[in-house]
Amino acid sequence: MCYNPSQLMQAVEIHKNRFIGPGHPAYIIAEIGINHNGSLDLAKQLISEAAKAGCDAVKFQKRTPELCVPKDQWEKQRDTPWGRMSYIDYKRKTEFGQAEYTAIDDYCRALGIDWFASCWDEPSVDFMEQFSPVLYKMASASLTDKPLLDRVRGTGRPLMLSTGMSTLDEITQAVKWVGLDKLMVAHSTSSYPCPPPELNLRMVPALQAMFPTTPIGYSGHETGLATTVAAVALGASFVERHFTLDRAMWGSDHAASVEPGGLGKLVRDIRDVEEALGNGVKVVYDSELEPRRRLRRELTPNNE
Repeated sequence: MCYNPSQLMQAVEIHKNRFIGPGHPAYIIAEIGINHNGSLDLAKQLISEAAKAGCDAVKFQKRTPELCVPKDQWEKQRDTPWGRMSYIDYKRKTEFGQAEYTAIDDYCRALGIDWFASCWDEPSVDFMEQFSPVLYKMASASLTDKPLLDRVRGTGRPLMLSTGMSTLDEITQAVKWVGLDKLMVAHSTSSYPCPPPELNLRMVPALQAMFPTTPIGYSGHETGLATTVAAVALGASFVERHFTLDRAMWGSDHAASVEPGGLGKLVRDIRDVEEALGNGVKVVYDSELEPRRRLRRELTPNNE
């Protein structure tokens, strides 16, 4: 596959009047993932807070536990909020089904916020299709899963590829496999929480140079906010952060998540940065005219 540097990035339309790419506000995703801890009520609280913060979308994760949990892990015992149980039973306990996702779909529609999911197996893609998601997100762990990529591509919906834990060759091969149509690529580092020296934010423009027609974004797992805002300043067309009501809650992803107050600040700061970036054309603003008149010395022919 050849990439022509003269080509310009093309925005991806995810639904009517909403695009991800050049000329459009960064698409901000609050990843609920499995932070609902199996509770529909908690999921709704998270959706509500994400909508209040001004996020464009919330994202979940969908798995078929019997396909995604290795057999040798099934009977390992784990302490959970519901007591001690096998790992496979724990994964079943935290997995939403038809009733929960129907309620989530209704609730998101009522609040006017997009929702979609990272699917970890083919039956999960088939399950999600009934809700006509605006796009699919491939988790970093699924970047090399060609049968799963094929199933998602078969839906015809836009696709985000996350690139954590992946080599440049694996990224290039995945992009070649799925093609460039309706594709977005997210830079990511798959450690939770991720220390700042490993965020490597310059991969955002580096990936843009590799795939010039494709919107590039950022999926962050750090604890602060400034680095995600910096990703937008570096050109990220979309950003994703894990979201929780309380980082001290039980569960594997809460510690690397943003709480409601932080999420509101993140959205605000991203929008401020987008406005502040401007267009790169130097002008003298009206607000500068009076300071210019007061502060500049009038030069005469003798001191010019």
